[in-house]
Amino acid sequence: MGKKQPPFKTEAQEAEWWAKNQDLIANSFEQAKAAGKLGKGTVARAARGRASEAGPSPTITIRLAKDDLTRARTLAAGKGLRYQTYLKMLLHQALNSEEKRAGRR
Repeated sequence: MGKKQPPFKTEAQEAEWWAKNQDLIANSFEQAKAAGKLGKGTVARAARGRASEAGPSPTITIRLAKDDLTRARTLAAGKGLRYQTYLKMLLHQALNSEEKRAGRR
């Protein structure tokens, strides 16, 4: 891609940049396709690589209400995620939010 994606201060700025640069992104995609540089699951593969470098997470057991687990599975499926991954994301977001609220971050 000739034009680099700049750092963004807000999600709105990022959304605006992606909207304004749709042609650039499409052209870059087509060039990568023509060069044979596209692959399946590239982003997921990179994320798995980073996760494996960080080492295994400790295994825990947590009891959840049946309805909460059903809701988590449904929402995770809608996002194309496994429910365990989705629950870890939610927990991470909640912890960050609580730290910010408590003035610790």
